[in-house]
Amino acid sequence: MGTLAGHLLPGICFLFFALYYSVLVSLALLRGQRFLQPPLPPKEKRGHRWKQVPVLGVGKVVITLTGILAEFFYPPGVNRMKMVNWEDPRRPFVFSNNWHHITMYGFFMLSGVVDIVSQSCRARQSIKLERAAEALAFCILALLMMAHIENKSILEIRVHILFIVPTFLVSLVLTIEVWVPDQPQLWVLKTWFGLVLSTWMLQLCLVMYIPPSGQSWRSENHEDLAFLVIFFCWHLGLGAAIMATVYGICSLWHHHCSSWTEASGAKYQPCPTGYSSDELEKLRAGAEQQDGGV
Repeated sequence: MGTLAGHLLPGICFLFFALYYSVLVSLALLRGQRFLQPPLPPKEKRGHRWKQVPVLGVGKVVITLTGILAEFFYPPGVNRMKMVNWEDPRRPFVFSNNWHHITMYGFFMLSGVVDIVSQSCRARQSIKLERAAEALAFCILALLMMAHIENKSILEIRVHILFIVPTFLVSLVLTIEVWVPDQPQLWVLKTWFGLVLSTWMLQLCLVMYIPPSGQSWRSENHEDLAFLVIFFCWHLGLGAAIMATVYGICSLWHHHCSSWTEASGAKYQPCPTGYSSDELEKLRAGAEQQDGGV
């Protein structure tokens, strides 16, 4: 991960998930939904088995497994699966940076596995367990980034500290959602911090590997370091602007579909899940009872 591709690919993946949640949040707010994603019905009442596969959970597993294999065996011919150099009499640890990244990928893979088990294998979906696994993954990411900045240049330390800020805030919001779910304010905060995290990771690629000016950033120059914080503040505004843009596009689509269904004589349903609000409440209550036993 200590390369341009190693930072660029995770940044793009984070951005994809953040944009996906931006769309979900925008539509949920426009429709007045009580749930960001309606809970799944009991297992025996679900449709075809292929429809039960959680796409996001599978996506997490595939992406993180690819990252783990790359940390172990990329470039071809390299093998970093060992932690200790047994040939050295002092038995020093080796490949610490790679094991940092592997641990990070491993906990996000765990989150994907939890999504799959919760939505496909359990009798009832365990939403709290899914949120707890996500929160744990981001907490681990923040902790690893704190250790990752040791023995780095001032520039790398500064950009990683700024990366830790939105990472910690995402983990905090996810942790709160375990106990206080279905709060629109938390949906918006989580999505905003996720967008800032992903765009800043892409900015990190520009700073460390492909500076637009063609000249490397100078760690000893206080002006260069000062602009890092300025750019991070801009990313806070960029995240809000992206959310507003997505909300605007979803609003146009929502009103267009609403007017089309009204013109055709069909009443628009805010949450077209095939279940009434009472049934959704029962499903939610059942899921929370199951979560209480986790």
